[in-house]
Amino acid sequence: MAPESLLAAVDLGSNSFRLEIGRIGSHQRIERVEYLKETVRLGGGLNAQHALTREAMERGWACLARFGERLTGFAPAQVCAVATQTLREARNRAEFIERGSELLGFPIAIIPGEEEARLIYRGVASALAPSQQRRLVIDIGGRSTEITLGQHSQALQCASFALGSVSWSSHFFADGVLDKASFAAAIAAAQSTLAAACTAYPGTAWDCAYASSGTAHAIDEILTALGLDGRVITPQKLRHLQALLLQAGHIDQLRLPALKEERRPVLAGGISVMLAVVELLDIAELEVAQGALRQGVLHDLLEHEPPADKEAAEILALQQDFGVDTAQAERVCRVATTLWNSLRPAEADAADAAITTQALRIAALLHEVGMRVALNDYHHHGAYILRHCAHATWDDGLRQRIGQLVLGHQGKLRKLGDAIADPALALPLLALRLAIQLCHARRDPQLTGITLTRNGTDCRLHAPDGWASAYPQSARLLALEGQAWGKTPWGVVVDMAYGL
Repeated sequence: MAPESLLAAVDLGSNSFRLEIGRIGSHQRIERVEYLKETVRLGGGLNAQHALTREAMERGWACLARFGERLTGFAPAQVCAVATQTLREARNRAEFIERGSELLGFPIAIIPGEEEARLIYRGVASALAPSQQRRLVIDIGGRSTEITLGQHSQALQCASFALGSVSWSSHFFADGVLDKASFAAAIAAAQSTLAAACTAYPGTAWDCAYASSGTAHAIDEILTALGLDGRVITPQKLRHLQALLLQAGHIDQLRLPALKEERRPVLAGGISVMLAVVELLDIAELEVAQGALRQGVLHDLLEHEPPADKEAAEILALQQDFGVDTAQAERVCRVATTLWNSLRPAEADAADAAITTQALRIAALLHEVGMRVALNDYHHHGAYILRHCAHATWDDGLRQRIGQLVLGHQGKLRKLGDAIADPALALPLLALRLAIQLCHARRDPQLTGITLTRNGTDCRLHAPDGWASAYPQSARLLALEGQAWGKTPWGVVVDMAYGL
């Protein structure tokens, strides 16, 4: 990239959407060119069924359209757009992401919480002076809180917890009342949610602590306006702010210097979570940091391969880490994809079909990762690895589907429970299992004349005359596969003239 090239990061947060444009300056430093922020309150639009309301989606789409106009002329490798907790939770996220990507002009990726934590740490570290100190970084967002331990620019331990200023405000202060009981309940619930952080981040593990993003900056501005040093947050200062909120008694009556109107409805929730964190982890001082998620995204754009290559690199890294037979993985992937194309429902939503195809491809390439742990029940080990590997940046829905496919690719199907009735799982799983049987000898199978058709819940695999006699072990494995599916809502007939 030329030194004067521009990079852009789009952060779809639960409370606000942000666009940061930076120029690559001397010594590979990123200098801010422009920063746009809009309070969208996407997280406030999640209903009881964890679906985004139409109004919330429209607010988000309108913002992305405006960002998209500003990004006109940028190349794909210059822009990275990431979505966080609200869209990790939303059941109708595919609809929002598909339309939002069109309006923005660039694909939007829903990143896992651990990846969000890593990027936040990278952003914070980019704004700090070089140091040997071990840094603890706490970021309280709208619906999630990320806690990261790192050194230099490298995140060493990342965690994400499902609590934040928006979700805690709507749950514990929904009626606007600011009283001791509500604060006590909010802090206790936050500490319960964050309990695992006690053992993961003991005081002996870090030398200094930082707070980043919206809640921290709002507290900084209010404390400074009150004549206190807002750059350093302490438990005593937070309790002082809590006392001021209790004195107001209601959100509508809350008047604090430097408190922005957009932050007022979520301040009580943010302070509750911040208090829970500092008291739980026994943090005496939190220094407010300037870097955030979007700066981490910009540095990733600068230092790493384009997002289009990132998934391939992650898959290859897992294959190498767990000694996967890559030739066999590619073979199974090719055959499974061919079979899936014969089964995929014509009426399926295009976005859903694309996600299913992506999950099948990844599962096929990684179905043997568990063999490095143990051959017995390796599909269980593989599913666990793929559900919990932190450096794979799949969103939660995709990660779950990959895990289901890997778990189900071998053995009895009843372990998948009622999920096997869902065609979005059952049909790609059938394609994967048939492909594995056809590739059992670890060489390219003879597929000439083999067809796979579907009529509703009934599927039929047909092999030409003579195939079963030429490949008797393959024929036997396929026949057993048909029997296995006989115990599910799906009928699978293996049609071979003879040799079974």
